[in-house]
Amino acid sequence: MHAVVVEAPDRLAVTQVPDPAPAPDGVVIAVRSCGICGTDLHLVSGDLGVDRLPLIPGHEPYGEVVAVGAEVGGYAVGDLVAVDPSLHCGRCDPCRRGQGNMCLRWGALGATRPGAWAQFAAVPEANLYRLPESFPLEAAPLAEPVACAVRGLHRLNPRPDEPAIVFGAGTMGLILAIMLDSRGVGPVTVVDINPARRELAERLTGARACDPEEAAGLRAPWVIEATGSPRAFAQALDCVARAGHLLVFGVASPQATAAVSPYRIYADELTIVGSMAILNSFPPAIDVIRRHAARLAPLVTDRFELDRIDDALALVRSGRTVKTVLTPEVRP
Repeated sequence: MHAVVVEAPDRLAVTQVPDPAPAPDGVVIAVRSCGICGTDLHLVSGDLGVDRLPLIPGHEPYGEVVAVGAEVGGYAVGDLVAVDPSLHCGRCDPCRRGQGNMCLRWGALGATRPGAWAQFAAVPEANLYRLPESFPLEAAPLAEPVACAVRGLHRLNPRPDEPAIVFGAGTMGLILAIMLDSRGVGPVTVVDINPARRELAERLTGARACDPEEAAGLRAPWVIEATGSPRAFAQALDCVARAGHLLVFGVASPQATAAVSPYRIYADELTIVGSMAILNSFPPAIDVIRRHAARLAPLVTDRFELDRIDDALALVRSGRTVKTVLTPEVRP
């Protein structure tokens, strides 16, 4: 099969690799599409560690089951599935407490194990979620991002009819803004430096959008930082009202730091929470997509064949896209 292989930091190639075989407790899917996100950019650049390279990235796939392991009982060839990429050991203390996303041996398809920037991918049965009949497949590439957003809002637990601010109008910021609005939280303000993304945020989410300078005086009890930028984190923290809550959702570089006032956290009784990946949030994510496909599907703005990965990554880095996905075709 053809796959994108990151051979070293910022060096990748589309090459032929052996087709995967299903593990006894797993399947092989023919990838229909797989998203590109900011975490992938960190992986490609080597920010997440060069010890995991070479690697096939891709942790946001959906596809069709084409081969089934001997111990698999719940899926059959032809099933359409979304994939939770998270890999938990099930044996460490966090896993035993039901906190698999804190697994001491945490891994992920496309991050520590071959992923789905490829024509086929091997997936454990435990990571599969069947897409129901008549599921809106145009929004299926958003299953993993929406599952992350579901987890984030579970951590934040915002109340309806109270204002919220979302920093970042990328894929995740827009998904979070849509989901806040669908839960009755609002008014919602989206902050972004990119005018095109601000326009898209207002059109797709119903939120007010502004640039960081305009946001300087805003305050809200519910604030989400969805960019991964230390500078945006600092401003997001400034925007949290007294007794308010900040969700740190964006994936920053592990080396990034930001200044924080311990006194203000104490004096204003601020609550700061993080949200790491996915935990028990895929089934509700699939339901969210099914119910809100008309609002979510337009977020998938660009599609590229595998052998156009360089063009796809350049577009993602430019900020001129919302959700870019790879499809398995390779041009002759």
